[in-house]
Amino acid sequence: MRTAPRPPRPAALEPRVPRWVPWLPVLLLVLDLVAEAVVPDAVAAGFLLTALPVVAAFSYGPVLTAVTTAGSLALQLGLALRADHVNEQHHVWVYIATLLSGVMGTALSWQRTRQNRNLLHARTVAETLQRTVLRPVPERAGGLRVAGLYRPAQADVLVGGDLYEVCDTRFGVRVLLGDVRGKGLGAVRTVADVLGAFRAAAYDTPGLVELADQLDRAVLRDAADRGDDELFVTAVLLQYRPGSDCVEIVNRGHTTPLLLGGGGITPVSCADELPLGLGHLGPADERSKAVAVALPPGHTVLLYTDGVSEARDTAGAFYPLAPRLAALGTTAPDRVVSFLAQDVHRYAGLLADDLAVLALTPDVP
Repeated sequence: MRTAPRPPRPAALEPRVPRWVPWLPVLLLVLDLVAEAVVPDAVAAGFLLTALPVVAAFSYGPVLTAVTTAGSLALQLGLALRADHVNEQHHVWVYIATLLSGVMGTALSWQRTRQNRNLLHARTVAETLQRTVLRPVPERAGGLRVAGLYRPAQADVLVGGDLYEVCDTRFGVRVLLGDVRGKGLGAVRTVADVLGAFRAAAYDTPGLVELADQLDRAVLRDAADRGDDELFVTAVLLQYRPGSDCVEIVNRGHTTPLLLGGGGITPVSCADELPLGLGHLGPADERSKAVAVALPPGHTVLLYTDGVSEARDTAGAFYPLAPRLAALGTTAPDRVVSFLAQDVHRYAGLLADDLAVLALTPDVP
């Protein structure tokens, strides 16, 4: 999937402590040595080193924590020997306290390392499952060049409530982009269900309207299973046959697609349809219709979710999508998507909702 030029999201990494934490043991050691130098006859020479193993446990592994314990004891003995206080009772108790601190610190370090491994495994499994739900779209499919962007509002997740898919079928290229009502794990489950239904039906359902109806029934079944009468998915479906000069679009309550080209930005006029999962509420004798939209070479159709159109600046103003794209002066899908990835973020600062964009244009050799 072609996206904006941002660093690729890494695979799950082991949780890391802040950069300043590993320096705490060093700071503690320096403070103790400075105190020893300033007050050379101090009774409790090396007393600060008692906490050193526990502090080290937050940053280092059990072996290094044990080594830190041994080093702390050796340094305490050396400082006490320098003051000729090795066998004094309070120093003996300091040695014992340091040893106990080292045992506890080593145990804590082992437990932290074990938990980090388990968390890393869980994150890896979660990322694998999420990437399976939202698969990368191809750069080219059935005579179309495709560029896309997906950015959840929550930085620590890969899949939110937006969805997309591109399938190259015997009926042509079929595209789905949608937005699930709600957030959290429930929305992710609906995303997975809708994408599964689309991938299964896109290859065998002749008509685009019939495909939308199948997705409508899939969302309705999902709502019935959950007992959620308000579950719905706004979606736009697109179909392009190789060699054609137009695309078919069915809009089920989603944001209006835009056509870029010909020196301007034109909203694609579609019938006002109910979202997926709410189709049964409309008149039974009125079926949705696909709208044919001319898509000659050099023109791009842009599908997007309300994470773009409803992004706001600090003053509460909505992101001016069409004027921004008009000022860009290009219809190349990769450049359009790259521009939006940076511009929406600069405009809105923090995204209030998930963001998904697909830009498609005829692939001219």
